[in-house]
Amino acid sequence: MTALLTSNLPLLAGAPNGIKKLRELILELAIRGKLVPQDPSDEPANMLLKRIAEEKARLLAEGKIKRPKPLGDIAEAEMPFGLPEGWCWTSLTEIAAMRGGSTPSMSKPEFWDGDIPWVSPKDMHDGDITDSELKVTQLALEKTSLELVPIGSILLVGRSGILKRKLPVQITAVPCTINQDLKAISPFQPQPSNYLQLFLRGTERLILQEDVKQGTTVQSLVYEKLFARPFGLPPLTEQHRIIAKVDTLMALCDRLEAQQADAESAHAQLVQALLDSLAQASHAVDFAVSWQRLAEHFHTLFTTEPSIDALKHTLLQLAVMGKLVPQDPNDESASELLKRITEEKAQLVAAGKLKKQKLLAEIAEDEKSFELATGWEWSRLGDQVIESGAGWSPSCEPRPREGSDWGVLKVSAVSWGVYRPEENKALPVSLDARPEHEVAEGDFLVSRANTAELVARSVVVDATPNRLMLSDKIVRLKLTNLCNRHYVNLMNSATYARKYYARVAGGTSSSMKNVSREQILSLPIALPPLKEQYRIVALVDQLMALCEQLKIRLTQARQLNEQLASTLVEQAVA
Repeated sequence: MTALLTSNLPLLAGAPNGIKKLRELILELAIRGKLVPQDPSDEPANMLLKRIAEEKARLLAEGKIKRPKPLGDIAEAEMPFGLPEGWCWTSLTEIAAMRGGSTPSMSKPEFWDGDIPWVSPKDMHDGDITDSELKVTQLALEKTSLELVPIGSILLVGRSGILKRKLPVQITAVPCTINQDLKAISPFQPQPSNYLQLFLRGTERLILQEDVKQGTTVQSLVYEKLFARPFGLPPLTEQHRIIAKVDTLMALCDRLEAQQADAESAHAQLVQALLDSLAQASHAVDFAVSWQRLAEHFHTLFTTEPSIDALKHTLLQLAVMGKLVPQDPNDESASELLKRITEEKAQLVAAGKLKKQKLLAEIAEDEKSFELATGWEWSRLGDQVIESGAGWSPSCEPRPREGSDWGVLKVSAVSWGVYRPEENKALPVSLDARPEHEVAEGDFLVSRANTAELVARSVVVDATPNRLMLSDKIVRLKLTNLCNRHYVNLMNSATYARKYYARVAGGTSSSMKNVSREQILSLPIALPPLKEQYRIVALVDQLMALCEQLKIRLTQARQLNEQLASTLVEQAVA
């Protein structure tokens, strides 16, 4: 069984959360007797249990331990698996004394600042217990309910919020006392405490599921259930062999983890260096050459989600810098395009269809983040806007609208680059809708308030269900037809745009930032010729689809790896 495990380590470690699952598998195999071979010359475990029972009877007779509640014989239905030759079923109650703890009165200084460790959950770190933050005096032992926990006892956290996800278990290397949130397990007969610790860690998931009482803020171990839980006890000499093998395999997992971290770091550095060289392309032709060189190694370079996300980020940045597609000297320049937009607005104002807009400030030199491509022009987002406004935020029902009812969009509908109309709340029937705030096809929507990462994120509404209104946390921009809305969306997501919003956003907490409509309209943008905007969007769509294909392949490969690893695990524990 160990050979099956070690010969497939790369496969097991490469599965999602592979090394964590590998550690769990090692422990499970250990407590099932499948990690090391049995030796028929070993004294069987029932003889060890006999000596433990004799020692327990002696301690009871001398009054050194309390008589535990008697347990019935372990029924066959309670035995979770078959035991190897020489093993036998037992429980913690049968082989160890249980000790609780307490907290001496803090108002009595004579109980504190002594030299006896007083262990609490915050002292339960990795490794054996050798010290504690607080210590008590000998007087505290004599005058309170504290008991001295002997060396070689197992401490476990019995009451803590950490029991939602973990069962801390450690061994005492010095005599100590404990507080009321811990429990001490002291074996009656000297034997490797490490094996009992191993058993508790090997059944951690089961214990957390079945032996923990869930509370509103903290969880508590149900000690009676845990201490009565049956477990397989190996012969004493086999316990030593199991512990040694587990130590060896866990050290191997440590090395695999370190190698994996080094490999991931080296891979991330390589990908970033190649993407940086791509970003340094001086023009679209230079980019095309570098891209072809990169594309030849796609399936070896972009093998993680972070690397694919980095590729997408780089492509978007190149797109809004004019390095993704070649410029065409026959295109109408952006400066001429801006003149036509100005004329369009003037005609609408003259016709009474548009209020005269406030002039936007000229782009200062320090706002120009990079050198523009030929035919491009710096402007402000507001130059592309015919009309702008925000929505309405009535007190809505805590559910999405149904059927043809009216609903109000939540800010999450415009936070993720794609319009999500299902992210809405139902308008109460007691309130009349405000149709002037209804979302329409062609709207460009921007979140006015959100987290630091999501504030001012935007979407284009290509299509929308009827009867959905904007909230007042969403700004609607009606863009001129002399622009490509999807290019404006790309530009609003670019790195230099995010830096701008980070600088101007208000709010004292990173969990809630806000920008004004004026700040959104004042965003500096690098504007290409209109025809180039369409070429950029078309190529970005192709490249983003390629990135999504890479992610799908990555997911499929992980799923296959996980299935193979699961099959191996099933074979190992069968």
